[in-house]
Amino acid sequence: MRVIGVDPGTGSFDVIGLEDGRIKLDLSFPSEAVAEEPSKIVEAIEGFNADIIIGPSGYGIPLKHISELTEKDRFEMTLVREEEIPVLIGLQKMVDEMKEKGMNVWFIPGIIHLPTVPEFRKYNKVDMGTADKLAITLLAIYDQAKRLGIPYGEVSFALLEVGFGYNFAGAVEKGKIIDGIGGTIFPGPAFVNSGALDGEIAYLMGEIRKWHLFWGGASIIAANEILTPEKFVERLDEEPFAGAWEAMKDGFLKAIASELAILRKPREIILSGRLMRIERLRKDVRDMLEDHFDIPVVKQRGLEGKAKEAAQGSALIGDGLLGGQFRDLVKHTEIKKAGGSVLDYVKLPLLYNSAHQPF
Repeated sequence: MRVIGVDPGTGSFDVIGLEDGRIKLDLSFPSEAVAEEPSKIVEAIEGFNADIIIGPSGYGIPLKHISELTEKDRFEMTLVREEEIPVLIGLQKMVDEMKEKGMNVWFIPGIIHLPTVPEFRKYNKVDMGTADKLAITLLAIYDQAKRLGIPYGEVSFALLEVGFGYNFAGAVEKGKIIDGIGGTIFPGPAFVNSGALDGEIAYLMGEIRKWHLFWGGASIIAANEILTPEKFVERLDEEPFAGAWEAMKDGFLKAIASELAILRKPREIILSGRLMRIERLRKDVRDMLEDHFDIPVVKQRGLEGKAKEAAQGSALIGDGLLGGQFRDLVKHTEIKKAGGSVLDYVKLPLLYNSAHQPF
């Protein structure tokens, strides 16, 4: 059985291919390649000859095959009003090409679609965690169960994912995802994204554009440009770099405190994401969280390979959907029961086009 999972990240687009649960394809493309050469990535995916592909699902939709996608589905995966973000437009072109080639591509939900998340936590939210954050969380569920030798029903943790573009915090109890705090509602800056946007600032900005959601984070605070995380760390002892990092850490602390507050007996806090691969940053965050919460803080392990955790988690989902070794994981997390729209719980006025679809 051959499966492919992808992660359409802000900094890189990762592709992982599994054969009978083992990594056989492990690719990482700069995100610019999605905008400039989406066909190149499609060719790499096609060449693996997978039985199933978990496609770039963005904010997510209830589990659906590429042949069944509607325009509403495609809009809800990106929530882009117009062609203002080249990478997102490149993703749409990838979807078009994969559909034309008749590839067996499936799209997966985001956190907000899951029946395991109580409805009262969903009101006036969209970004409780995009589809890639769902994939990361499933990988973490598998990781803890395997490391600790426990069944999925005994898995419990808070997850902190610190990516290049966005942060995410999630809560898992009895092996089921019960909450998520996505990047655009995260209580503090990410490396690129600003985190939760003060409504008064939004009002004074006059009009929010999609690119604003890719700005305002720690790198911009410190240097007014998007640096690599490695260059950022080189200047961590300088101001305003040190202050920008403290702002990020403050957000981590508040987000994890929120998730721990709704968990009964979390076993661990799990750290994931590109910035947590940098030992200096990971140790700083680990020490802070252990000091505040007095529970173990561990790095997510996942599968071997260079592809990011979201691509690995997506591949696990693909394997499970085909009845492979991760079928119990997919069944336990109730992905197949996901439903609704990312906009179902919004109780604020949205713009509508002539077809009465939000844009």
